[in-house]
Amino acid sequence: MSIFPLEYLRHIMDEIEYLIDRSANLSKEDFLGDETLKRAFVRSIEIIGEAVKKIPSDFKQKYSHIEWRAMAGMRDKLIHDYFGIDYEIVWDVVTNKIPTLRLKIKEILDKERPI
Repeated sequence: MSIFPLEYLRHIMDEIEYLIDRSANLSKEDFLGDETLKRAFVRSIEIIGEAVKKIPSDFKQKYSHIEWRAMAGMRDKLIHDYFGIDYEIVWDVVTNKIPTLRLKIKEILDKERPI
């Protein structure tokens, strides 16, 4: 297997770790009131989506239980609807989807790690 899918997964994991770290002990209200943090969270989600798009389709098929299309789609929505970003959705993604995604990506990295 090419090392490239794993490199993209590591980028995804870096952004996941950032989002989890920065959202820990943060209220939704504090998030919604912090322009810098909102922009940072959106950027992390964009990076995750961009990395997903670079993962080869055969690798995505191998791990079809991951919502690859949804991750890429969120990135596209954020990029193309920049002035219409719904930060409530961003908060929901970070607090409800990202922790589960972290477990799934970690599982893949552990399984695929070169010996």
